Amino acid sequence: MGRKLRMGMIGGGIGSFIGDVHRKASAIDGMIDLVCGAFSSNAEKSIASGKALYLSEERCYGSYEEMILKEKQLPEDVRMDFVAIVTPNHMHFPPAKMALEHGFHVVCDKPLTLTLEEAEALQKVVESSGKLLALTHNYTGNPMVKQARAMVANGDLGEIRKVQVQYLQGWLSTAVESTDNKQAAWRVDPKKSGIGGALGDIGTHAENLLEYITGLKIAELAADLGRFGKGRVLDDDGNLLLRMENGAKGTMSISQIALGEENNLAIKVYGEKGSFEWYQENPNELITRWIDQPKKVYTPNGNGLYQEALNVSRIPAGHPEGYLEAFATIYRNFALHIKAVNNGDIIKNPDYPTVEDGIRGMKFIYAAVESDKNNTIWVKV
Repeated sequence: MGRKLRMGMIGGGIGSFIGDVHRKASAIDGMIDLVCGAFSSNAEKSIASGKALYLSEERCYGSYEEMILKEKQLPEDVRMDFVAIVTPNHMHFPPAKMALEHGFHVVCDKPLTLTLEEAEALQKVVESSGKLLALTHNYTGNPMVKQARAMVANGDLGEIRKVQVQYLQGWLSTAVESTDNKQAAWRVDPKKSGIGGALGDIGTHAENLLEYITGLKIAELAADLGRFGKGRVLDDDGNLLLRMENGAKGTMSISQIALGEENNLAIKVYGEKGSFEWYQENPNELITRWIDQPKKVYTPNGNGLYQEALNVSRIPAGHPEGYLEAFATIYRNFALHIKAVNNGDIIKNPDYPTVEDGIRGMKFIYAAVESDKNNTIWVKV
């Protein structure tokens, strides 16, 4: 399949942070072109956004329904191959379901859907449609995260005993939702965000990163959630105890009211023979410590990396790789999977977050909310 894949976008119009991130990340490896979009529920704004992105007006649609139906009618060598959904949580399920049912693959922002029921329904649609769905837990695309995962899988650390993960932000320390901040407004609204606030927005990233790196699922959790912002009904802070499926113990700390924090996602994993730590704000170093060796620091394209990390190290050692490149890895691996499917090849374990990861994230949110409502009791995930 010697051509670029054609992407349509739902949401992500002028002024959107995450829409612009998706467009940049999808273009990094030269495998994907944006060809159409329904960038806003307002038709005029959608068309204006499309023109600003140099798209032809006939491929700028007033609604996602119009886009999916009209793209389906176009010749196969013109129509989009997949859609990227970059809307608030409550608008993930309807367009994802419709796109899959009309034969289009889907990339979707996390969390997967507004409710667990929607997530389970979407999983059935993915299975019945035969199409692919990627979930943008973008931090899993970082080379040092791939290295960490490979080291655990190879047994370098031995049996995992303890895990610590945190995701701390401070941007909701004040009532920014009462200003003209759309990003804050929908995140604190349960009708648009779901039953989780920080849980859905950043907690699912922490949960996914932990399970991805260790290869272990969270078996049970006990959550103590906070709602510090005046009038907020959704959590903006939380501390969780974790029990992993192999018996390892863990902690998770999430917050969007941790004043002064920017995007402090970090993870530490402790095994019988060694440990490591990784910080998203310094993503090019994986710091490892060993029971019988000196401390080692791994870097992208540096010495001693497993092939899984080398595969996604795009530039020479010593040149920083970060957020956009990690995001791009999700798109690259998804694009490679689409090309394989179109060529009749089978990929059993694609290396990007799928609908199953989305289900895990929703179950994590629901378990944490249930635990918090019941005085931090242990709840199975």
